[in-house]
Amino acid sequence: MKRMMLIGPSQCGKTSLTQCLRGESLQYQKTQAIVWTAEAIDTPGEYLENRCLYSALLASACEANIIALVLNSNAEWSPFSPGFTVPMNRPTIGIITKSDLATPQQIARVTCWLDMSGAQRVFVTSAVDNSGLAELFAFLNQKESSCLTK
Repeated sequence: MKRMMLIGPSQCGKTSLTQCLRGESLQYQKTQAIVWTAEAIDTPGEYLENRCLYSALLASACEANIIALVLNSNAEWSPFSPGFTVPMNRPTIGIITKSDLATPQQIARVTCWLDMSGAQRVFVTSAVDNSGLAELFAFLNQKESSCLTK
């Protein structure tokens, strides 16, 4: 499985997503520091929300195979600038979480934001009803040469 680094604002569902991918039950847990596992690098939302901490994101990206920009489906705005992950020099995907809480129009808007930020592929997921997780899991287990084919 490719090691994925999750970057997103606070409470967008990064930790819940990693719990689902590991087959764990959902349990709210505030991520206070970068959490390293074999499958994922879970970053605190504050690292994205505070530009002084961007260097920690850049350094941590060196240990990832792929960067995942994560936004909840009903986000009001995007914290990612165009080309946000270019300095990280890793393939980038977008993950929309909490799809069970949003309208198709909201999901389309967040998809557009993730595309503009550099996501080469976007997955729509929900940790509550497990939708989209099988597709994401299959993608993470693909061979490197075809990993970002749309």
